[in-house]
Amino acid sequence: MPSTTASDLEFVVRTIARTAVDNEREFGELDAVVGDGDFGYSLARGFEIVLADWDSLDRGSPSAFLKKVALVISKRVGGTSGPLWGTAFLRAAGAVNDRSELNGEDAVAMLRAAAEGIKVRGKSDLGDKTLLDALIPMTDALENALANERKTGEGPAAGPAGPAGPAGLARVAASAARTAAEATTPMIARRGRPSYTGERSIGSPDAGAMAVAIMAERVADEWAVRT
Repeated sequence: MPSTTASDLEFVVRTIARTAVDNEREFGELDAVVGDGDFGYSLARGFEIVLADWDSLDRGSPSAFLKKVALVISKRVGGTSGPLWGTAFLRAAGAVNDRSELNGEDAVAMLRAAAEGIKVRGKSDLGDKTLLDALIPMTDALENALANERKTGEGPAAGPAGPAGPAGLARVAASAARTAAEATTPMIARRGRPSYTGERSIGSPDAGAMAVAIMAERVADEWAVRT
């Protein structure tokens, strides 16, 4: 099974943060269709602080690192996004609380824990047209790809050189997230401000789900060219 080092975790978190900042306008425009349009702004302001404080973040363990990120997000991201995204990072930290090194199973455990935390905090679930509609299918796809790799010894994009490893798994996750996020378009929003619009929420994808997809795609794109 592919190993996932602490530096890999830092790479993923940093890429998520940069994506939130770089896509502030796009995320805001997606949210403005049926929401109040502040999603992109709120997310970007919080992750800007994560990047600004990057060198001082606790790196004593993967869990300590994620807890620090969670604290920044909870305090700095406004609206409903702060509690939800902060909870996601905090729950992910709890999933690897006793780990000094990480592997693929830990990645799945962190994503599962993040989703469960969002479910509880947001009183939402799969099918409510939220970021969970991309996060959960993405996690399922990653878990299935890892199971296949254990069973066959071949990764999602394996060739003559053998299993694709983390980069291939990241691409599987990103593809699943994009498909799932786009599938929120015909849904009726049942949670958050978009739910106030009723059937008007039909016809546009959920901003949070799309953010998850775009972040996952950037992780996959940049992992493929890491040196």
